[in-house]
Amino acid sequence: MAAVTSIPRTTLRRIPLGSAKDVFVTDVCLGTMTWGVQNTEAEAHEQLDYAIKQRGVNFIDTAEMYPVPSSDARWKPGTTEEIIGNWLAKNVELRKELVVATKVSGYQAKSETAGNRTVPAGAPCAARLDKQSIFQACDASLRRLRTDYIDLYQVHWPDRYLPIGAFTGSTEYIQSKERSDSVPIRETVEALGELIKAGKIRHYGLSNESTFGVCEFVRAADELGVPRPVSIQNSFCLLHRQFDTEVAEACSKSNYNILLLPWTPLAGGALSGKYLDGARPEGARMSVFKHFHQRYLNENSVKATKQYKEIADKAGMSLTTMALNWCKTRAFDTSTIIGATTLEQLKENIDAFEPSVVLSKETLKAIDAVHQQCRDPCIAV
Repeated sequence: MAAVTSIPRTTLRRIPLGSAKDVFVTDVCLGTMTWGVQNTEAEAHEQLDYAIKQRGVNFIDTAEMYPVPSSDARWKPGTTEEIIGNWLAKNVELRKELVVATKVSGYQAKSETAGNRTVPAGAPCAARLDKQSIFQACDASLRRLRTDYIDLYQVHWPDRYLPIGAFTGSTEYIQSKERSDSVPIRETVEALGELIKAGKIRHYGLSNESTFGVCEFVRAADELGVPRPVSIQNSFCLLHRQFDTEVAEACSKSNYNILLLPWTPLAGGALSGKYLDGARPEGARMSVFKHFHQRYLNENSVKATKQYKEIADKAGMSLTTMALNWCKTRAFDTSTIIGATTLEQLKENIDAFEPSVVLSKETLKAIDAVHQQCRDPCIAV
């Protein structure tokens, strides 16, 4: 491929990164969590070339702990950032046009990711969101990404106890699990503010957060004179719509104006329909990793997925296209994080966001009817 000196303008929509007035992102964001486990560096670079240089995607999301799952023997935290950094080093002229997002890990008692923040990598230690840990993690990500700044630095999950249903399937808050030693949100915000002042990050965002957490981050930011978070990356798909009824109000443009970045919009691939009728395609994520994202294959999720596929068939589109485009139809702005292990999957995923793809009122009504039968089936008991 000939050298590309700028990202092509395409028909993909560009929207503000929440309240950030100086950053606009495509409404499709390139996810990277399989790079280093299911995808080689060469395959990852091929995906970057296609999404950015051919389709005009300007938004990349990663994390210090990627790739996942960590159960794979090939897993080494930071590998995905290194893969992206190597591509950025070969495409320096594109860096200023890209929005590069990564994440600092939240609380974990013994974390190889936290141990990977030093050079050389140390032994597993606690991942926390105190000032020193955040500064150390940010510097490590900058080294691996081979860049001077991170456009969006996200708190991957809280330091405090929080039942994250998308991870654990937990549906209730258990007060006895609260930890008295949790790092105060105020200290985390103060650290992020210092990183902004130092020019190491441009903006920061949240991930896997609750309404309470969003409000506390905003309150701390206002009290400290630090910019507010501009985005939130929460689980959001046809099988998990909790954001719709819980966090969306706080993040509304009318309130805190925080952009939603839906992760796993295809429910780990389940919303492609490829696992229906007990199928386990060779090489597919939930075929290879039999304990990963299995919540999307429980009885309620499979039942809903079958109904969604019938709706997509009637609308004359693939279930993948319908599930992804549905994220785009939400009243709140979204930049949806897509992930693919093949170029064919990546093409279909990006195609779902083209202006020519429109879900009719009848299709949207039918989708809501399925949702009403069993809300959030991936965490239903």
